[in-house]
Amino acid sequence: MAEAGPLDGATLELDVGGPAHGGSCVARHGDPTSGRAVFVRHALPGERVRAVVTEDRGGSYCFADAVEIVSAAPERVEPPCPHAGPGRCGGCDWQHASGAAQRALKETVIRDQFTRLARLELGDLLGGVEELPGGLLGWRSRILWALDRDGAHGLRKHRSHDLEPIDHCPLAQSDIADFPVLAGDADLGRATGVEQALGTEPEAALLVHSPGSGRQARGRRPPDRLRVVRGPEVLHHDVRGRTFGVQAGGFWQVHPAAAETFAAALLDAVAPRPGEHVLDLYAGAGALTAPLAEAVGPLGSVLGVESAAAAVADAAANLADLPNASVQRARVTAESLAALEQSPDVIVLDPPRAGAGREVMQALMALAPRVIGYVACDPAALARDTAVALSAGWRLTSLRAFDAFPMTHHVECVARFEPPSG
Repeated sequence: MAEAGPLDGATLELDVGGPAHGGSCVARHGDPTSGRAVFVRHALPGERVRAVVTEDRGGSYCFADAVEIVSAAPERVEPPCPHAGPGRCGGCDWQHASGAAQRALKETVIRDQFTRLARLELGDLLGGVEELPGGLLGWRSRILWALDRDGAHGLRKHRSHDLEPIDHCPLAQSDIADFPVLAGDADLGRATGVEQALGTEPEAALLVHSPGSGRQARGRRPPDRLRVVRGPEVLHHDVRGRTFGVQAGGFWQVHPAAAETFAAALLDAVAPRPGEHVLDLYAGAGALTAPLAEAVGPLGSVLGVESAAAAVADAAANLADLPNASVQRARVTAESLAALEQSPDVIVLDPPRAGAGREVMQALMALAPRVIGYVACDPAALARDTAVALSAGWRLTSLRAFDAFPMTHHVECVARFEPPSG
């Protein structure tokens, strides 16, 4: 374990600067331009705060919590959840900011990531972060309650395995906002968590998490084992006039308006034409595959690629009425893309948080589509992948951002890349 740095546990009075990616703001200890960077949570730009350093491992930066607001920003509001604040629940980052301020903070972060990582000033290319319907609370369709060894429940504290005891989460939809009272005969075994998930129907699925087997790199815990102990095994989601079935433990956008919003934005970005051939990467259960197949029509085709066997099975059922659409199981790598022997007109991708990466981006561009549409859940990863595209002469010609995770630092982007002209 690294030794504590000189500021660990210290209380500092700081002038707070702009937001950093991850839900904090940046201040300087000492010299306002060259002093050590302090990443301060529970603060807003322009505020003066007293902050306790929560983690200092030496080096050029440390982490702190604002415990007293000496001078408040006008955008500051009272957090609606009593569990939000220094040393408390880590699920939210911006409960102390108004909705408009949260979206402005996220826009600043996106612009900063593109400036630093892609060497690209976005200018008018980004028109702010768009609000999804439903407001700041009551939007989560899935919530995972943690359990400790003594059976106590709650949510994790920030950068910690410790629990914040909590019975009600105001971010969750009303049917799953309260910690569930399990049936007396429910066998939790060595459960590490209890998860509730909703589809379009009002009945929630209740899943139990237990430790997975094997080892992960760098000491990470292997993925949990999941089992449904109450409610439907398959959840249904209505998007653009279609119903998608997804296994209760499978991936689906957590905001109820997100899937339809992203599908519409992606279709606007890539404008698929009748008869075109589309490659849909990280396709999941087919949420984007289906509207793409409808857009290209019976003379076109959409091939999805997805590594999770359960998602591929869900996609097969969801696309059964679309003979021009299919999803095959494979990891998305440069080698697997070359082996597809595809000549797509359009490529779309919705990669995990780490992004596609240099090799995959280069392989996509080598397929020479007329356009690439990219759905990103992390602006830093998108900016890194944008740098790869720009270095190959491609152009970022459209970028939209959506506040699909209110109260948190997370933000979703939909980008369009076009090949070198001429």
